[in-house]
Amino acid sequence: MKALPVGDDALLVEVSSGEEAQALHAELVRRRAEGSLSVREIVPAARTVLLDGLADPARLADELTTSEVLPAPPRTREVIELPVRYDGPDLADVAAHWGVTPEEVARIHAGTEFTVAFCGFAPGFGYLTGLPARYDVPRRATPRTAVPAGSVALAGPYTGVYPRSSPGGWQLIGTTDAVLWDHARVPAALLSPGTRVRFVEAT
Repeated sequence: MKALPVGDDALLVEVSSGEEAQALHAELVRRRAEGSLSVREIVPAARTVLLDGLADPARLADELTTSEVLPAPPRTREVIELPVRYDGPDLADVAAHWGVTPEEVARIHAGTEFTVAFCGFAPGFGYLTGLPARYDVPRRATPRTAVPAGSVALAGPYTGVYPRSSPGGWQLIGTTDAVLWDHARVPAALLSPGTRVRFVEAT
């Protein structure tokens, strides 16, 4: 683990895997909730966690770099279910990459419980993990200039849902009508780090 200073009151903590980043994020959130860590923001990413608003970042850096990242505790948060129609334009390509039928892609994907590892790219976009590594897929060789809002997509080890129309190079396997980002909702983002997610095949 490596802790890098960012400005006067922030740290960027680097770890060696996405699983360690999720475990560290869970531990830091737990510490903040119990009052043993005073920090304004805790922001996870693929292999880092940013802590912003620390009173003594050097002390925390010393503590973190000499400690072990324990596995994340069992997830107890409620599961969010997202209805999905497996009708994406890249479904057949993903099926061929996996060596299964398009119907089997839907069965495997809908049979997996995902966890939001981190958020980014666009407001409301969560990077969801859960599929075994054998189902990793490459990004498209040529990104689309406009991916429709609600597109359920795969890239590398991640599943994501586009909250609004935007360019993108992920493989599109389905569509959901779920609203991922709503300014009138509190919180505005439906998905946040640590959220458990299941995709339910719409009939």
